[in-house]
Amino acid sequence: MLRYRQAFLVGLVCVVITQGVALASPMVLRYAIDDLTRGVTRAKLIEYATLLLGIGIVGGLFRYLMRRILIGASRDIEYDMRNDFFAHLEKLPLAYFQSHRTGDLMSRATNDLNAVRMMIGPSVMYSANTMLTFVVALAMMLAIDPWLTLLSLIPLPFVSISVWYFGSEIHKRFEQIQAQLSEVSAVTQEALSGARVVRAYRQEAAEMERFRKSNEEYLRRNRRLIVLQGFFFPSMSFFLGLGALLVLWLGSREVIRGRITLGQFVAFNAYLTMLAWPMIAFGWVTNMLQRGMASWKRMLEILDTEPAIADRGLRIADSWSIRGAIEFRDLVFGFNGTPVLNHVSAKIEAGQTVALVGVTGSGKSTLISLLARLHDPPPGTVFIDGVDVREMPLAVLRGAIGFVPQEPFLFSDTLADNVAFGLDAIAGAGEAGRAGRAGQAGQPGRADGDPGRPVLDTREGYCPSASAAGVGPRGNQERHDRIVHAASVARLDKDVEDFPKGYETMVGERGITLSGGQKQRTALARAIAIDPRILILDDALSAVDTYTEEEILSRLRDVMRERTSIIVSHRISTVRDADQIFVLDQGRIFERGTHDEL
Repeated sequence: MLRYRQAFLVGLVCVVITQGVALASPMVLRYAIDDLTRGVTRAKLIEYATLLLGIGIVGGLFRYLMRRILIGASRDIEYDMRNDFFAHLEKLPLAYFQSHRTGDLMSRATNDLNAVRMMIGPSVMYSANTMLTFVVALAMMLAIDPWLTLLSLIPLPFVSISVWYFGSEIHKRFEQIQAQLSEVSAVTQEALSGARVVRAYRQEAAEMERFRKSNEEYLRRNRRLIVLQGFFFPSMSFFLGLGALLVLWLGSREVIRGRITLGQFVAFNAYLTMLAWPMIAFGWVTNMLQRGMASWKRMLEILDTEPAIADRGLRIADSWSIRGAIEFRDLVFGFNGTPVLNHVSAKIEAGQTVALVGVTGSGKSTLISLLARLHDPPPGTVFIDGVDVREMPLAVLRGAIGFVPQEPFLFSDTLADNVAFGLDAIAGAGEAGRAGRAGQAGQPGRADGDPGRPVLDTREGYCPSASAAGVGPRGNQERHDRIVHAASVARLDKDVEDFPKGYETMVGERGITLSGGQKQRTALARAIAIDPRILILDDALSAVDTYTEEEILSRLRDVMRERTSIIVSHRISTVRDADQIFVLDQGRIFERGTHDEL
């Protein structure tokens, strides 16, 4: 907001000039009419006409600048706020999105933010406009006839009471409307996202009825607000009209008696008309302010939520390269008071392939999610290369992990862009640092004699290899090569040959145009493309046939040699070649060993 202080100051100066010249026109009109009643030359009339024309031109010019600057600044603020709001959402933990509906969050990022913009821009402009007009017009009316001015202000207390009562009610009802709009957005988003399931179970009519009821409630709440507004503005017009009627009746008598001139009477009525606008606009501004405050309150509910997972107490530099040694030390973890993992302890050497097996709900997915800090583990329980993951920069930690979840998520984009999703993040980070290869001589950030212990790198100008991230003159070609290589390892290349546009084929929202196996292999290729030090497959080949699975695993063994792999699966064929197999049951490691040992 402070960045736009200068724009608002300039805009308010334009408001003063605009209203200043507008408030001068009744006085010019007054002298013109009085001169006409006394007789005036054509030259004098042309002078008055030219003056009024100049007032109109200057007022119009500064009115344009006023609106352009103030409303333009509010649009810029809206743009920044939307970016900040989205960036804040990106920092919130996964648990937050599990308890809040997507449609509701989308409504706050669009409709509520628009109401806040109206409060910041137009309401500020009209508030300054109306206050200046009210003060100056009232002063000019008092200068013309104080008694007539007092009579015209008789309805003012009734206007104030009307604004106070209706303003508070509008605020309450608008809060209810915004809450229901979030519900409508959530119902719509769920129905569209689950379109395949809805049609498979023939629930189109049921979903339409659910949407109709939600939309009907939204309409009902809007109508209640319309009824309130329908009383609000006419009531204000009535009281203001009553004041104008008194002025017309008593003021005309004053002119007849000669106490004021006809020009003064015309100017007084012109100022009274100008005074009516601030009264009406005050109600409109009150409406905007109440809407904006209600929406801002809803946005603050999210913005005031502190990210549960963040960089804190960092012990290593962004240039640190992860080797991939993993350790869980007496890990206890649960959700909402329900224990999921109970005193889990295990060591995984760098470069090993480890399998996690167990019945559904035994804690396999939770365990690997803690490794990538998708959920935050307790301090001192999860370590990589001897460092607590909570003490690692998130960019370093997650940049070293290729994660393939149970349910692959694909964006409504080309196949190539979906595979290169992680590569683009690395390129965008530039010099943020990503995990490099282990065992390289002179590797920065590593203490001599202790290959597993990180230290801060102090060499000026050090950053990871740009070419490794696909940045530089050959970046586009390297990006393409990585995509093709990753697709080949994931056995996606044969399918791509049958796609109409190859890697440039649009996959649709959530990859709806692909089969389940193709989606899983695309997600796997995405993880392989970033060349991770640690690869995590969370039942990532469940939709792939056993023959294709064997080919993928065979190629993965070559790619992930000397890199750490964690495979979660229910298939024996998937895990039989693992260096270690951990059998989980009720949140504990029940057994461990090789395939032959178990």
